Amino acid sequence: MTFEPTPDQQAFIHQAVASGRYRNAEDAIREAMARWEEDERARFELLAALDDAEADILAGQYLDYKDETLPQLAEELKYEARALRDSKGR
Repeated sequence: MTFEPTPDQQAFIHQAVASGRYRNAEDAIREAMARWEEDERARFELLAALDDAEADILAGQYLDYKDETLPQLAEELKYEARALRDSKGR
């Protein structure tokens, strides 16, 4: 595969190498591709979760929160977010 970066991309890569952030252009491009792959995986996971949520709603499998139960929802979301963060080691 051949990849020809635009002049702006070449300058960006050159600056990253010159600053010492990367040893060479290949390392910079490799990391960019790894981040892109990670972003795409996260996007696909989000789309799958949205599909699951939509299916649950259509099947009537959801909770209807009211003003008085919103604090409970907030606590549940915080708990889930912390558990997710901790499972990813962050």
